[in-house]
Amino acid sequence: MRRTVEEALLPALVALLVAAVVGDVLILSFGQSPGSVYRLLIDGTWGNAYGFGQVLYKTTTLTFTGLAVAIGLRAGLFNIGAESQLAAGGFLAGLAGLMLPMGLPALATLPIYIVAAAAGGAIVGGIPGVLKARFGAHEVITTIMLNFIVLALLNYLTAAHLKVEGTLHTAEIHAGALPRLSSMIGAFRGSAANVVLFLALITAAAVAWFLFRTRRGFELRATGLQPAAAEYGGVNVGGVWWRTMALSGALAGIGGLNYVLGYKHYYEESFASGAGFLGIAVAIVGRNNPIGVVVAAFVFATMSQGGLAVNAVVPKQIVDVLQAVVIIAVAASVPEVRRLARARSAA
Repeated sequence: MRRTVEEALLPALVALLVAAVVGDVLILSFGQSPGSVYRLLIDGTWGNAYGFGQVLYKTTTLTFTGLAVAIGLRAGLFNIGAESQLAAGGFLAGLAGLMLPMGLPALATLPIYIVAAAAGGAIVGGIPGVLKARFGAHEVITTIMLNFIVLALLNYLTAAHLKVEGTLHTAEIHAGALPRLSSMIGAFRGSAANVVLFLALITAAAVAWFLFRTRRGFELRATGLQPAAAEYGGVNVGGVWWRTMALSGALAGIGGLNYVLGYKHYYEESFASGAGFLGIAVAIVGRNNPIGVVVAAFVFATMSQGGLAVNAVVPKQIVDVLQAVVIIAVAASVPEVRRLARARSAA
């Protein structure tokens, strides 16, 4: 158990240490004090309620896209399409909101929104899964291509048929909008954080239960480790592939509720920009573990919001560089940490 914890935590700690060192060098190259810049970053994120609320809002979306990528990687599949799956989920949720009768309470409509968002993401994610299972088409290629197709199609439908004149978004949903955290905690006033955050945490717990406590989860993990052995043991590998991609897409799709249901209350073109691809980084740093994904999502959300906080003294692109450094450091440190853990165990 101790070895497992070490292998899970040490790569992330090493990555953060390396990122801090690289960050110091970059900040010094701009003639600024690393201590003052990091202090500004903390003050703009965890140091005030608005900044912390923005971190929680971004954490929510990244948790969903991180879980989507992570569950695919557990099955040996690389889902690059979380961007379009997130957008499709938000679009169908927004469409459902326009069709529902006005005045319905959130508790009555929330299941409908979840099903709509999950269906949107599952359709977009399931198509590459079926192509993989039926024809052997590589999911990286098909999900990348679907990103362009789906996003262009959604933009066309919004611009041609649904948008409010003079805007890039639909009309506001008629029913069931979820409250922001500021309605419960006044200090969060102005931030986009909303109660979809709790749905993200519940979803992460549900994914952990599915992966490690169910037969389908075992088959998924076995397929990811060794497809041939899993098939020899009676697992329908093709079925696992398409179901996993559909589930991955559904998880990303539900993330669209954070914007459509909890923040703006309408669907807007390009609202998902970047969140799907950053979910790949979240899954990698979180080691494809649902709990690790939540922690990694919080870290990357902090860095994303922190980039805006420090932009007055250093370019916010420094934070983008640090995010890349974290990913590279995690990938490089994992084999070494495992080697050291095995050596200690043998000793």
